[in-house]
Amino acid sequence: MSRIEYSAEIAELLGLVRRRPTAGWPWRPGERVPAGLPVKQSWGWLFAPDGRVLTLVNPKDGIVSLPGGSLEPEDAGDPGSALAREAAEEAQALIGTPYYLGYLYDRVGSANGGHECARVRMAAALRAVGPSLPDPASGRHYRRLLVAPGLAVELLGWGAPGLRQARAAVATAVRRLGVPAAANETIEELPLNGCELFPGAAPGSASGPAPAQGPGAPPV
Repeated sequence: MSRIEYSAEIAELLGLVRRRPTAGWPWRPGERVPAGLPVKQSWGWLFAPDGRVLTLVNPKDGIVSLPGGSLEPEDAGDPGSALAREAAEEAQALIGTPYYLGYLYDRVGSANGGHECARVRMAAALRAVGPSLPDPASGRHYRRLLVAPGLAVELLGWGAPGLRQARAAVATAVRRLGVPAAANETIEELPLNGCELFPGAAPGSASGPAPAQGPGAPPV
């Protein structure tokens, strides 16, 4: 097994990581969200050209997350638009077209006032990031790491269900985005002043709404 490479600064950050308990929401890969089940959140596996994904670390509490969040009125019920907006707000990221992967069924409905809901997962190209800024909604200032999808699952603390989700994301990214199935395993922090990842993207740009695409996209 090859050694995972990372800097001393990243090693210090990883030492702060605190994994949250898994919620146990069932993963529904490729299934359409049933009519009447509201989509309340959209989160994304955002791929660099070498197969790594964007992972956000909050250095204040050590919590790791993928970019994404709750749908807002301006998203008009579109999880792809929500992901593009949240990625821009949280990580100053410009993304390509989001592709629908499936959803997590939240029976308890902690994101929906105690009523059942769906939490959508999508995959997209991470085209560029702008200068690092705090999330205007929460004030959190995330550190932006590129890591292999399997390592992202480990940092997130999602276990076997998360690994199945990551495999679905990788399969879609290989087919739709042309990334390698075996990702670069180096852990890298993206520059504070931003950078371009896929050719033709303008660093610092904010992504506009993008429709969910691909088989199994949920009705909106």
